[in-house]
Parts: sequence; structure tokens; C-alpha cells
Amino acid sequence: MSDYTPKAEHKFTFGLWTVGNIGRDPFGAPVRKQLTPAEIVYLLGEVGAYGVNFHDNDLIPIDATSAEKDKILREFRTALEKTGLKVPMATTNLFGDPAFKDGAFTANDPKVRAYALQKVMQGIDLGVSLGAEVYVFWGGREGTETDASKNPLDSGKYFRDALNFLCEYVKDQGYNLRFALEAKPNEPRGDIYLSTTGAMLGFISTLDYPEMVGVNPEVAHEHMAGLNFLHHVAQAWDMGKLFHIDLNDQLFGRYDQDFRFGAVMLKQAFFLVKFLEDVGYTGSRHFDAHAFRSEDYEGVKDFARGCMRTYLILKEKAARFNADKEIQDLLKAAKADDGAHHYLAGGYTREKAQRLKAESFDREAMGTRGLAYERLDQLTVELLLGVR
Repeated sequence: MSDYTPKAEHKFTFGLWTVGNIGRDPFGAPVRKQLTPAEIVYLLGEVGAYGVNFHDNDLIPIDATSAEKDKILREFRTALEKTGLKVPMATTNLFGDPAFKDGAFTANDPKVRAYALQKVMQGIDLGVSLGAEVYVFWGGREGTETDASKNPLDSGKYFRDALNFLCEYVKDQGYNLRFALEAKPNEPRGDIYLSTTGAMLGFISTLDYPEMVGVNPEVAHEHMAGLNFLHHVAQAWDMGKLFHIDLNDQLFGRYDQDFRFGAVMLKQAFFLVKFLEDVGYTGSRHFDAHAFRSEDYEGVKDFARGCMRTYLILKEKAARFNADKEIQDLLKAAKADDGAHHYLAGGYTREKAQRLKAESFDREAMGTRGLAYERLDQLTVELLLGVR
């Protein structure tokens, strides 16, 4: 059996809000005591994580005094130094405070929009000071419950203006920082703007500095909408926009469950890990998930270790898939190429078009050919079940 111990090279990260989750939900009070940010760093160091990420107010409470802020930062920096943990990503909480009940960048009230920009600039300064090179935007309140309340064209303009302003701020400060937009279809709003990764990718092309902005797709958020997460990740990668990724697990069509990675949809998790490893993704593998409410902090450690261990097990399974002769032969057969259409390589020419129009194709033979995908899928299942 392989060694599934996490190493720095794996770049496994957790947010302060993940392992620090105290188990409160809409139907029940907290079940775990609140840890300080420094205590969370020590916990993550104990389980072998590479890094820790945070919202601005995960680290510094929104109403903290200057003295309280200094004390928290001093203890947090000490914990980072002692554990060796990095801070690859940071973000701003633009959804928790009542001021953002109608959104932040897309709020109707211009004062709220201005306050959101101020809060993000301060959060960027804080994140960069701790080493962050990616800044994530999840628009948890950027949406509506009734479309009578907002004009979506106005909202899109407000959001675009905010990101353009913040890109300029980063450039003006000389920061080495990229933005990553995170989509979600709903919750806590009835409908959230730019609700899928594909929508975010389309929106990025309308910005003044699209090269500075990518995406942070999350497993649970695409699964909430019943979508294939792998396909969205592949699109982002193909466009050079996969700046960060949030790993967790989620059943289709449910509320945002944020289960331990690989906990409920193992085949989907396998193909995701295989893709990330096959293409050579080098960014953080961030676990945006939460332990069951049934757990104490020993259980939280089990949860964190489980996220990383499952990823490494699936990474090993992906290598076996790639080395399995029968599986690879089936894939090769499905792509069988007699070279007859190599002339189409390199794009369009008038001569290629004329030659192609003159060809005859055996449509019946193409339609009746079996592709052995049932066998291929069964072999994948057997590999995952450990009998192959």
C-alpha cells in the first residue's frame, strides 16, 4: 500500500472557516467551541496541511479594535512561522454583515457598493501582507429573491465596475495578485448572479483586465445545479483560467452540503483528481468543506485528514487507470485513426473543404459500431472498488 501522508508538494489547503466551523446550522446551536485563528493553524499543522486561507473577518472580526487586530495578527503570524503553513489565498466576507443584505458589488444602494470596495481593498492589503497570491470573490449576496428589486443589466455593470476598480488598485499597489471568481446557483440568495463557472468565464471576457481574473470552481456549487463539475474545470483549464479550486462533495440538487472530499460521489471525485493530475495543475488543492456536526475537534482532524487521504488515494487510482493495459486499449480503440483525415489538421483551406465535400462516408457502419464504453466504465468501477 502506498504512503498517503500529505506533503508540501501536494499543496493541500483549508480555510479558517472550514476546520474552524463550530457546527451551528439554521436548526441548531454550535456543538464545538470557537478556536482562535492561531489555534486553527496549529490544528492544520498537526494534520499535515500545506496552507491556510481566510476571509478577512475569519481572521480579524469586523468590529475588532486596533489593539485586538494587532494581537490576533501577531499570534497568527507566530503560528504560521512555527507550523510552516503558507497563506496562498484570501478573500473578503461580503455576505455576512447585515449591510450586505441586498448584495455588495450589486447592491442598489451606492453607499453599500462603496463600502464593499473599501472592505475588499483592506482585505487585499491584509491577504498580500501574509503571502496570498490569489484573491477569491464569492458573491453570496449578489442576487435577488424577486426580479422586481433589481435590473440585471445594472447589476452586471456594477459588478464589472467593481472588479475593474479593484484590478486597477492591485496594479497601482504593485501587488502580485490574481482574482478568482466563484460561482454558485443559489443560497443564501434565491438566485445568485453568474450562477455557474461557465457564466463567470463569459463575464471575465468583458472586464478591462481579463488576464488578471480567472475562476475558483467549487464541486458543491456545480453539483447543486446538477452539472458535471469536471466539464467546467476542463473548460476553465482550457481557457487558462483555473486560478484556484475548491474541493468538497455534494449530492445533486441539495442545499450546499460541503461534505468531506469524495464522501458521496466517488466516481466524480476520481475523474476530477485524474484530470488535475493528468494536466499538471500546480495550484492549491483547497478543501472548502466541513466536518459533520456530530464531531468534536478530534473528529474535525479526522475530517481534514480524510480529505487529503482520499485525494491521494484517488491520485494513485488515476495512475493505475493510466497504466491499465485493457483500459488503455479500449480508449485507443475508441480513437482508432487510419490517417485518412489527417489532411484536416492545421485548420481550414479551400482545398481541404473541397476534398472533404467530395468524400463518401459509410454512415451505417459508423452508426452500428460498438464503442465498448460499458466495459470501460465497469473496469473503472472495479479499479475504484479495489478488485483490479
